[in-house]
Amino acid sequence: MLTTLIVLFVIGYLAIALEHPIKVDKTATALLLGMLMWILYAFGAEYLVPMAEGEELAKYVAENPVEAQKSLYHQALDFILNVKIVEALGDITQTLLFLIGAMTIVELVDVHGGFSVITDRIKTRNKSKLLWVICGTAFIFSAILDNMTTTIVMIMLLRKLIDDQKERWIYAAMVVIAANTGGAWSPIGDVTTIMLWVKGNVTAMALIKYVLLPSLAAVLVPLLIVSRRLKGEIPAKDESVVSEHWLSAGERNTMFYLGVGGLIFVPIFKSITHMPPFVGILLVLGILWVYTEIFYNRKLRDVTNSDMPVNRLPRLIARIDMPSILFFLGILMAVSVLQATGVLAATAQFLDDKVHNIYAINILLGALSSIVDNVPLVAGVMGMYPVIADVAQATGYQAAFVVDGVFWEFLSYCAGVGGSLLIIGSAAGVIAMGLEKINFGWYLKNFTLLALVGYLAGAGVYMLEVLLLK
Repeated sequence: MLTTLIVLFVIGYLAIALEHPIKVDKTATALLLGMLMWILYAFGAEYLVPMAEGEELAKYVAENPVEAQKSLYHQALDFILNVKIVEALGDITQTLLFLIGAMTIVELVDVHGGFSVITDRIKTRNKSKLLWVICGTAFIFSAILDNMTTTIVMIMLLRKLIDDQKERWIYAAMVVIAANTGGAWSPIGDVTTIMLWVKGNVTAMALIKYVLLPSLAAVLVPLLIVSRRLKGEIPAKDESVVSEHWLSAGERNTMFYLGVGGLIFVPIFKSITHMPPFVGILLVLGILWVYTEIFYNRKLRDVTNSDMPVNRLPRLIARIDMPSILFFLGILMAVSVLQATGVLAATAQFLDDKVHNIYAINILLGALSSIVDNVPLVAGVMGMYPVIADVAQATGYQAAFVVDGVFWEFLSYCAGVGGSLLIIGSAAGVIAMGLEKINFGWYLKNFTLLALVGYLAGAGVYMLEVLLLK
């Protein structure tokens, strides 16, 4: 049964990685994979639970006397249904609620024209300077929002600035790299950093302190190379056409600062209250919800234009990317089975025995994240290596696995930045590929080596930081 679970997971993983060639949405595969693995886990409960969770099962039976009268199969099945699946859903739901809240806030800012606060200020026509402005903006945006949203915003901006599609591909490819590197050092910048932060593997300040400089190196190296190749200026657009927005500039600015300020507030809220991040993000969402209700009540009373769109929160929630949420649910549920059955612990032991180098392990994992989705990859690694709570007892190799340990910080960098090696290696890359129709082969030929050089440069910077600062 254990072999069947592993084979099923590998097949599902491959199907997710080959989403475009096989033309089956990765969300469908992830949901099917997650549910099938829990079903198989339940069917094999009599063998799998005693093997991996023998002590916990015995404790569960001792605490519930009624279980003593049941067969081993029913004891193990009850243990799965009443303990393991509840624990798994508890951890996963925290991440999903945070993502839903963050995505709703971003949608609120976007639909009210809030991002024009940034995009309207980009005036340069010089190709090289524009690339620096675009990448710098994407790097900062991704740290505050997420790499997927940042990529969408920046590509929409590029369409307003650059008509030639092949030339726009160069900027879009650099946006992918900038968005992935920008998200790697922020606790709210990428799904993988959100997972590490929510679970308590890293703290916000440690991420910023130790992963920011490596992330900067990872984007600056390819940016310096590409910007030197770009010559001349972009043809000026017809400025006689002025776009109108139904909200005033002041109202758009207010939406931007409330939304982005709320996202920035979440890590501060967690550090002050020690509450889970999803509480903070939902608190911010509630405040924005009340604000928009009051805003529209006043706006509809004062305005005479009946065609004005009314983007209240219930309408925006319906537009949230639910396939992404369900994808995370499915893949995290699948990974939780591998964790519960001891597969991940055994894999960690194999890496410890055969590689036994946290830097080599993470660099390999980062390269792997360009082939497979980094969300299940990080989820799997988190299951493989438990956080060591007792810092005083953690010495040598084990010291890398404490909260804010070298392993977790470097994992955040490698999993986020490594996805840039291939266009299909990250949510940002997939979005750019879909919106701009970027060819897989074109990116492989023109940007994979650049992304690899930046990735290794950033890894070198992190190792230097550890040598000098830790």
